[in-house]
Parts: sequence; structure tokens; C-alpha cells
Amino acid sequence: MREALERLDRDIDVWVATADATGEPTLVPLAFWWDGATVWLATRDTNPTGRNLIASGRVCLSFGHTRDVVLMHGTARALSREELPPGVGDAFTAKDGWDPREDHASYVWFQVTPDRIQAWGTVAEMRDRDLMRDGKWLVRGN
Repeated sequence: MREALERLDRDIDVWVATADATGEPTLVPLAFWWDGATVWLATRDTNPTGRNLIASGRVCLSFGHTRDVVLMHGTARALSREELPPGVGDAFTAKDGWDPREDHASYVWFQVTPDRIQAWGTVAEMRDRDLMRDGKWLVRGN
């Protein structure tokens, strides 16, 4: 659990998997910020990932690499620059070194609320990989 939360605090980018209404998958790396409960992303509302997140809100995020991975399934809520809660944009920029608020006007924000979080590094960890299910933490110390 501790290692998974450290990865959410430390990593700069995350793989973001979405699909359109026909099931066509899209996988892209995006900068993110973890606020301790949700993940914040920013991308253009005109690209496939932005369109998919707006349409369905369903997303799978993959942090780390294949032998030290945190997978998060969740629901994304789109927010405009004007709807962004105070402090989120500044915290995102401080962590990632890039400010989407200063970029192209088509950038929107997405707040991802996790439904399920899994973490493992090797086959031996597969059995106890679920850290969260149905939005509820399954382990202590969160």
C-alpha cells in the first residue's frame, strides 16, 4: 500500500486508457497530479482521449512499469478552467512543470475518482493486489 501511494505522489506521467462508443481503444501518456483521493489530468477536449472521457467518463490508468505497477479504474469528471477548484492548477503545475491553464484553450481538466486500485510487482503479489474495490479501501493505512 505504502509503495503504491508513493508512486502516485512521485510519478510524473500516467498511461491513460479510454475507448470510444464503438470500443476503439486509445492509450496515451499524460501528466497527472494525485491529491490524495483523486487523480487530476488535463488534455484537449478535441483529441480522442478528451472526447472519450467526456462521452463515457470511464478510464483505466496505469502508473509505473510492468514489474511495479499500480492500476486504477475510475470515473472521470470534466471541468473547464473556470470550474477548477482553487489550488488544483497550481499543485498540478508545481508537480509537473507544465500549466495547462496557460496552454491552448481546448485543454480541459479531468478529475478521476478511483473505483478500483490494484498494485503488484511480481506473480507472488498477484493474490493481494486489490487495494480498493467499489471505491472502498481494502487495506489499512490509507
